Amino acid sequence: MSATLPDFELIRPATLAAAIAALQEAEAPRLCAGGTDLIVNMRHGLSPAATLIDITAIDELAGIVRQGEGLHIGAATRLCELEEDDTLARAYPAVAEAVRTIAGPAHRQAATLGGNLCLDTRCLYYNQSDWWRRANDFCLKYGGDVCRVAPSGKRCRAAFSGDLAPALMVHGGEIVIAGGEGLRRLPVQDFYREDGADHLALEKGEIVTGVYLPPPAGLSAYRKLRLRGAIDFPLAGVAISCARREDGWHFAIALTGTNSCPVMVEMPPLAPDEDAAAYFRTLGRQVQKKASPQRTTAIAPHYRRLGVAAMAVRLARDLWQAA
Repeated sequence: MSATLPDFELIRPATLAAAIAALQEAEAPRLCAGGTDLIVNMRHGLSPAATLIDITAIDELAGIVRQGEGLHIGAATRLCELEEDDTLARAYPAVAEAVRTIAGPAHRQAATLGGNLCLDTRCLYYNQSDWWRRANDFCLKYGGDVCRVAPSGKRCRAAFSGDLAPALMVHGGEIVIAGGEGLRRLPVQDFYREDGADHLALEKGEIVTGVYLPPPAGLSAYRKLRLRGAIDFPLAGVAISCARREDGWHFAIALTGTNSCPVMVEMPPLAPDEDAAAYFRTLGRQVQKKASPQRTTAIAPHYRRLGVAAMAVRLARDLWQAA
């Protein structure tokens, strides 16, 4: 691993329009706020960038603001601010719980919402030093033409390991994107593709400006499986919301760490007269079907699949009983 960063030009625009212009005009540009993931990858010889665009001086990209009955969170809002926000903890508990599990306190002082949503996918064969990857002829995600995890496949199977995306998804969150054509919004789940080498639905010159959360409904929570009790990315994570309606209890379930993008698990509502034990067994099986962990970590994929299913069942049952 190189101990120093490669040479790059640093631009610090003061407005969103200037940042978009820099993205469209600069040589090999990359956006940077906290840099807790990007800078590490650059030191590893990954994420090459001739130009870094520091967006921390753009006031409109930071802060938590009420928007109607919902909430708007700027992309450059630091995770420590989300962690300390009482409204978020009370109305969107899965989001608050997910924030508290990200890295360590020092990382959360610098890392941002947008950075966690745009987190690069991870793999045992990708997140290595340049000399290690070169000795193994590189991989499909960077510099090679074969996925070391699934050599017979035609796409990269690196896993998305962001914690916030699934928590936002179960609350119906939308990502706000700005570009040369103006603003657009799309559900958080539509922001991602199931391709470890090209997993974000961002066009050239576009920037994530924030997230909109609609009015809260029901209870929610987030849990993740990891090697250590702190710092680690999720080997598998699950966010669930539970809301009672006339036809029963509705569950929204989203997974992270198991696929190349965060994914939703579809379940019908739990009817008032339905066998709850049978329902939760079915829920566990559906989670196992949707989760597709590969050999992207040192932990066996089957363990991660079973682990996320067990967490989902326990979490859904706890929320149902509380609701």
